[in-house]
Amino acid sequence: MTNTGETMRIRYDEGCLAAHALNVIGDRWALLVVRELLLTPKRFQMIRHGVPGITAGVLTQRLAQLAGAGVLRHDQALGIYALTEGGKALLPVLQAMCRWGAAHPGHDPRRFISPTALMISMTAMIDAEAARGFHATAGFAMGREGFVQRLAGDGLLQVEPAAEIDADFVLSGEANALARAVYGPESLAELAAAQEIGLQGDAGAAQRFVDLFRLG
Repeated sequence: MTNTGETMRIRYDEGCLAAHALNVIGDRWALLVVRELLLTPKRFQMIRHGVPGITAGVLTQRLAQLAGAGVLRHDQALGIYALTEGGKALLPVLQAMCRWGAAHPGHDPRRFISPTALMISMTAMIDAEAARGFHATAGFAMGREGFVQRLAGDGLLQVEPAAEIDADFVLSGEANALARAVYGPESLAELAAAQEIGLQGDAGAAQRFVDLFRLG
């Protein structure tokens, strides 16, 4: 990482490319800050909302370090932080870590998950073979953040932020409740009846859609 925007702090004095990558993005919280910016630029407080364990001082430091390393840029006039192309290229790294984490014992799905973290996990954990030939547009409304996911028959899940959601169905609620809806054993109808989540639109298509995702 960098301390001044000019000098990289060498934590691992090796020629290994993985060690070099960790010198850039290996500090605590750094990858989670990147995660929160992968789908859309955000202001400081929105980033912090998605990473509730981080202090304001540490977040300020990480943002400066990531900017100095060329991973993100800060538009001071608008107060917006956005990833550079190099920062966006970390998406497959986060997806691979999601898949590795899902297979590693000890994961507790009851712990906090941010809306962006849920969306990224779904891009990683979709059953691509089962999704082939499936066409759907899914909406997710989570308080101040909304997203639209699209399946176009190729098995790949596309996600984009959406202020107004136009989709075949919309699931709404807190991110942890929607993570339970996507990955948990209960049906969407059960969760909606218990008012754990909101469900609007084609309920059958919504259930077929969430059945494409597994943590195990």
